[in-house]
Amino acid sequence: MQTRNYNQNCPIARALDVLGERWTLLILRELVGGARRYGDLRAELPGIATNLLAERLKALHEVGLVERTDLPAPIGRTVYTLSDEGWERVLPILQAVAWFGLDRLDPVDDAPVSPLNGFLAGIVLAFNPSNAADLEASYRVEIDGRRFEFAITGGRLAAARGEPAVTVSASAADLVTTRLGETSAARMAAVGRISFTGEQQDIEAMRQVFALSDNPE
Repeated sequence: MQTRNYNQNCPIARALDVLGERWTLLILRELVGGARRYGDLRAELPGIATNLLAERLKALHEVGLVERTDLPAPIGRTVYTLSDEGWERVLPILQAVAWFGLDRLDPVDDAPVSPLNGFLAGIVLAFNPSNAADLEASYRVEIDGRRFEFAITGGRLAAARGEPAVTVSASAADLVTTRLGETSAARMAAVGRISFTGEQQDIEAMRQVFALSDNPE
C-alpha cells in the first residue's frame, strides 16, 4: 500500500510522513491506556477496512511506536500496545490534538459519551506532570465497562507496570463533566461520584496529579 511522503527535510513533514496517514492517530489513540486485540481495534474504529488496519499497525510497529505481542496458549491472541517511545513521543501529540477538539465535543446531555472520551477528558488531558515528578505507580480506570491501564514514571504517563496502586470507577459522562461541566457545582458533583480503591496516600496522590480532588480548594 502506498503511503504519503512529503519529501521535505522539515520536522513537521517528517512527522507527518509517519503520523499523517488517515486512521493512524486514531489507532494510536485506541492504544492509550492498555493493550488491544485486533478485534478490539476493529470494533472501536468503525469504517476502517481490515487490510488498512493491518497495514497501519505494521507500519507503526516498523517505526517503533507500537509493540505486538503473541500471547501463549490457551489464549493464543495477538495484542498491540504503545511502545515506550510511543508513550513518550506520541502521547503529547495526542494530548495537543485532544485539547484542540475538547470544546468541540457535543454537550454531554445531548449525546452519549464513549468510555474513551471519558478517559481522554478526565484522565489524560488532566495529567499534571509538575505534580508527578516523584510518583512511580500504575493505575486502572474502569469506565462504563471498559478498562484502561497506565502508569506514571519519570514524571510522565507510560505503560502499566504490575498491579495498580489505585483503581478508579467512573462513568464517561462524569469524567467529561469534571472538565466541561457548565458550573463549578456540576463539576464537583461529578468528581464526587467517582470512586477510588487503594491506599489513602496513593489515592490522594492520584487525585492531585489528575485534578480529581473532592476539595474545591
